[in-house]
Amino acid sequence: MAKTAVVAGVGPGLGAALVRKFVAEGCQVGMLARSMETMRELEAELGEVVMGLPCDITDAGRVASAITQIRDRFGPVDILVNHASGASWKGLMEIRPDEFERAWKVSALGALHCSRVAATDMLMDERGGAILFTGATSSIRGREGAIDFSSAKFAVRGLADAMARELWPQGIHVAHILIDGVIAADDNREENEGDPLLEPAEIADVYWDLIQQKPSAWTFELEVRPFSERFNE
Repeated sequence: MAKTAVVAGVGPGLGAALVRKFVAEGCQVGMLARSMETMRELEAELGEVVMGLPCDITDAGRVASAITQIRDRFGPVDILVNHASGASWKGLMEIRPDEFERAWKVSALGALHCSRVAATDMLMDERGGAILFTGATSSIRGREGAIDFSSAKFAVRGLADAMARELWPQGIHVAHILIDGVIAADDNREENEGDPLLEPAEIADVYWDLIQQKPSAWTFELEVRPFSERFNE
């Protein structure tokens, strides 16, 4: 039976790559994002095995409604990727309180809402499942000029760690993927020419590898970074 995956935060980069990877592995995928643009493109490309829904994940009611629609079409959720994030990319004295709060709500509160609904399915009849979180270098090291992004990513890492301690004993693999580098995109290859970039499809392979792990050797945190000759210096 095909697994049901939900990717919260689907854009043209890693989010889209995750959807394509899960479909290639035989999953049916529900996609959540504020904008339908990328999700429409993926629906046209991948067909009826994907379903895109506009959703503000900071709103618990909208999250519950969206995942209910996914469940009704594809079945209970087996895999959730909390991939959404947002930031104004400002420092301490420039950022407005509402901008700071928004970054936290999208990254941490949104992940909480999505995880609660998905975990309800995974806990049903001890079905189990996987909940993965997309982290960043800023999850463990603050970034100058990005006080909202850094603090939000720290919060996401703490949320993932706490959830892992609660849910691992109940058969749900919670993992945090720390992406330490720049993800390649069509609009950044030229400006980063000569610098190592992380390829979205190859990062998606790492997510799938985590999902395939056996409970006796689950990984909680995995760090990915692009290879560079500088590492050998």
